[in-house]
Amino acid sequence: MAAVPVYRWRLAPDGLATRRQLRALGLRPGGQDVAAQVERPRRRRGPLVAYLYAIDLAKPVRPMTPAKWASLARANAARRRCPECRRDAGYVIPTSLGMCSPCAYPEEQRAA
Repeated sequence: MAAVPVYRWRLAPDGLATRRQLRALGLRPGGQDVAAQVERPRRRRGPLVAYLYAIDLAKPVRPMTPAKWASLARANAARRRCPECRRDAGYVIPTSLGMCSPCAYPEEQRAA
């Protein structure tokens, strides 16, 4: 395994980008290996590391198919459904509660 070049923060050469930068350009790494990494020093902890990929080897983002849209809609609907009362809460159920607010805080506890 060859060593990956390391650059300081904001000093990476042109033609390299992070995953987020690629996504903003409508691209994805496409299976290529990490071309380099950027390190941002921090005072009391280890440096922040961002991996860089070659822009010219990146591939376009795959488009969403109708099946993927439907699957995403079902997953989001499941996150809104309360496991206790089985109703759509109209919002994403917090994982800290694990149920909708009316089920987590019944009227008897609110009145007290």
